[in-house]
Amino acid sequence: MKATKKTQAEEQSFSKNIQTYLSFRLDKETFAVNVHKVLNILELKPITKVPQSPPYMRGVINLRGNVLPVIDMRVKFGMEQIQATPDTCIIVLNVDINGEEVMLGILVDAVSEVLQIDEEKIEPSPSIGTRYKAEFIKGMWRDTEETFIMLLNIDLIFSTDEIITLQNKTEEAQEVKE
Repeated sequence: MKATKKTQAEEQSFSKNIQTYLSFRLDKETFAVNVHKVLNILELKPITKVPQSPPYMRGVINLRGNVLPVIDMRVKFGMEQIQATPDTCIIVLNVDINGEEVMLGILVDAVSEVLQIDEEKIEPSPSIGTRYKAEFIKGMWRDTEETFIMLLNIDLIFSTDEIITLQNKTEEAQEVKE
């Protein structure tokens, strides 16, 4: 009986270090975001362009009566923009910017899988040799011997100025819609 309780306690201790991530692909690279930030995964739908918006802002979509800005993560990360494929989708996220919750969609090449990752197995992000800002990457998780998945700190990917621009462009699109 005592051995069972110890095992359960060990399991509870171990499970505290486990975080759940949604992984997705951009080009040949795999990224992941904590599922606590994910609100929905949508099939690609028509995106309305917003004039004079930043290059990474693909446009806006209607999500249950609300205007949702959609960010092309390939462009945001300095990759070449490509044509959509059947796997292209929009991940709807809740991002925290300076204490304010902002809902936005990110356009990705494909959603891969939900991962259970032990926080103790996350390696620090490299300080050199990556084209992404180090603060964007929470850490690296080794999927296989040769493959790493970059765990994103999604709240830091968009600056306050960028979010204000997105909100302004979204409000302008909402006014045009009405």
